[in-house]
Amino acid sequence: MRRHFGVILLAAAAFCLTVGFGVSGRAQSFTVCKGVFALCTIAPCTPISGAANQVACKCTVNTGYSAGQTPCQPKQATAQGEEIRSRYYPVKSYVICDNPRSWAWCLDKPCIINKNNPGAASCTCDAVKNLGKYVIVTGAYTPAACTTGIISSATVQQITEITEFLKKSDVLEPFPIEVLSPTQKG
Repeated sequence: MRRHFGVILLAAAAFCLTVGFGVSGRAQSFTVCKGVFALCTIAPCTPISGAANQVACKCTVNTGYSAGQTPCQPKQATAQGEEIRSRYYPVKSYVICDNPRSWAWCLDKPCIINKNNPGAASCTCDAVKNLGKYVIVTGAYTPAACTTGIISSATVQQITEITEFLKKSDVLEPFPIEVLSPTQKG
């Protein structure tokens, strides 16, 4: 895939790179930006009443480089509060799950920063399942990782693709990823 470098002015300069992947399997543009973003990698999520395919996820607010599929954008004022987007930051380890449990797809989803806790954001993510093997980011293997709650996640293919892409990045390099298994202790 081709790497594209550019500067996008959206209140501040943002450095962007492009690659393709998506939750649906269709190729999509991918960018690396510097700015404020929501990190939902280990976010617990709950169903949203009246919205069958959406969940609310409790994410953290971070500043720095992150990756996503939509163009870089700054915080935006909305009637609900300051809105940012959920984006990807490299992970160090995960468990692979292969079951029909629902999980949350949060990449590039809208998030509202908590007015009382600016380090937290509530993100509205898609509830998905049956997309193949998916990952749960964790520092230690637990049997409940693949069976408890709705957690923000990605498929193994998606995390592999973005990790390979980021290996070519000068600004957001991935960590070596450890795939955890039942034989490993935390």
